[in-house]
Amino acid sequence: MSKYLLALLVLLISSLATASTKVPEYTLTLRNHRFIPAEITIPAKTKVKLIIINEDASPEEFESHELNREKIVTGKGRISVFIGPLKPGRYPFFGEFNMATAQGAVIVK
Repeated sequence: MSKYLLALLVLLISSLATASTKVPEYTLTLRNHRFIPAEITIPAKTKVKLIIINEDASPEEFESHELNREKIVTGKGRISVFIGPLKPGRYPFFGEFNMATAQGAVIVK
């Protein structure tokens, strides 16, 4: 077997392995300086992808000390944040620019 064919085979196998381990996705929307939904429930011991869509014109920051995450979402923008795997519990998050209203939590079960 030529080394090029072998390299192609390795690439194909790794692509299939990656496709079969797709990370679950959950969406949070920022609207009127509030996270919608305010709480999301995710499975324990599983890495997940949060997609945060900001429908407001002004930027906001997705921040959580418990999740060790801090990332700005531009106005009318979107970001992705990976979290986990996590133990069961409640992990609060907030928008630092609008702390009075932009509050939420990830519930891990």
